[in-house]
This record gives sequence, structure tokens and C-alpha cells, in this order.
Amino acid sequence: MSAPERIPPRSVTTAEVLTRGELTVRGQIRDASNAVLQCSVAYDGQEVLCVYKPVRGERPLWDFPDGTLAQREVAAYEVSEATGWGLVPPTVLRDGPYGEGMCQLWIEGAPGSELLALVDAEEPESGWKAIGLAEVGEGRTALLVHADDERLRRLAVLDAVINNADRKGGHLLPAEGGRLYGIDHGVTFNAENKLRTLLWGWAGEPLTGEAVEVLKGLKDALAGQLAARLAGLITPAELDATRARVDALLETGKHPEPSGEWPAIPWPPV
Repeated sequence: MSAPERIPPRSVTTAEVLTRGELTVRGQIRDASNAVLQCSVAYDGQEVLCVYKPVRGERPLWDFPDGTLAQREVAAYEVSEATGWGLVPPTVLRDGPYGEGMCQLWIEGAPGSELLALVDAEEPESGWKAIGLAEVGEGRTALLVHADDERLRRLAVLDAVINNADRKGGHLLPAEGGRLYGIDHGVTFNAENKLRTLLWGWAGEPLTGEAVEVLKGLKDALAGQLAARLAGLITPAELDATRARVDALLETGKHPEPSGEWPAIPWPPV
């Protein structure tokens, strides 16, 4: 009699660990504007570190509905996944020690090439893109630049789609293996144009062929399953505005430029 076939153990995804695992608070990130807690989360023999942002710890904003920032963080992750670029760490909405909130995989930053710099010059050197002039004290200014980096360019496209109102330098996390993640997406998906970012270096330039294909895929996804997932996270007007931004990017074929109706660069920039 032959031995019974051994069924290999099921692989548990990071999203399952974040969603179903037991959250244990390890500490608080003090310099954040909203309540941000570092936690461990354990499930089915796996344990990871994560960021937990409870809705009750969100500071009210005049231009976003109260208690919606956590949902917007999850929506940004869903759109990022639909692009195939994986620019946002796994993010879920779940209950925790302080109520419902956003739970996101903790990314440990890795040292690597510089992404931002201040230079004493009128034009950026090769490999860099100009953002604008910044005051550096005593009446002096310097040119703020970002790297002409494919990863940043993808992130600039994602930010244009999700209408990111707060892409600061501190929200860019280089990770092991050359990966780059963007974090802190609570102020996104507004129906009005709120794009504020440090990644203006490609403003007005043609989108890459890759970006155009990704946007075509997003357009289709926003008519199907992605739209269904976003419908529980943002308002119908915000979902329609997201579709309109994708359509506009495909129609112009270019990276967006500052509108002039809203500060183009977040403050503080880092």
C-alpha cells in the first residue's frame, strides 16, 4: 500500500499576515502628524513588523473628510498593485488595539544612491532633474534636484493617478534589492487637483512607453475589479476623478505640470 500523498503547507501571503495576525504595539513614531504605531503582527507561524495608523488618531483636515485617511492609504496600495510596479508596501484595513486603522508592512530603509540633493548651480548635472530653488539661509538659495531615476519616474506617474498631495522626500524608502517604496498616502484621491510633490523633474515631458501601457491597463481595471475594491475606500466622485486623471494622462501623453492653483511642493519638502 502506497504512502498517502503529502500535501505541502499553504503559503501565507503578507496581506494575510497583516489582516489576520495578532497586533502587538512596540512603539510610537513621535514626529508624525497623526498617530503612527510600530507593531509586530504574527499569524500562522509568521511574524513581521508593520505600521499601524488607527483612524481615531487622525488629525482632522479641512479638505478631506474626517476619518478617511486610512482608507486612502489602502486605496493607494490597490492602485499600485494594479500597475504591477509594486511601489507601495502591502497595506490593509483592519481592526487593532485602538480600533480600525491602516496596517502596512514595515520597510527597513537600505543605504543606497542619493535621491534628493541641494546643489549650488543654476542647472542640474547629468543624471539629475531640477525641482526648484530652495532657501538655505542668510538670503542664499540652492537648486533642489532629484535623481533621474526610473523608479522615481514610475512613482511620479502613480502620484499623478492617485492625486498625491504630500510626496515628500521622507516618503521615499529605498529598500534591499534595489526596490523603492513610497509611503504615507493618506492625503490622496481628492476629487480636486491637489498634486503636491518633489517629483516635478519630468513635468511636461512625454510619458515612457511602459507608463502608457500601464495606464491603459489601469483604465481597464478602473472599469472592473479595481473599481469594485476602490468603491469601499473612496467616494464615487473621487473614483470618477481617478478615472478622469488616467484618461487625461493618456490623452496628453505627458507628465502633468503644476496647475498654479495649489502649492506645487509640499512643506516641509523632506
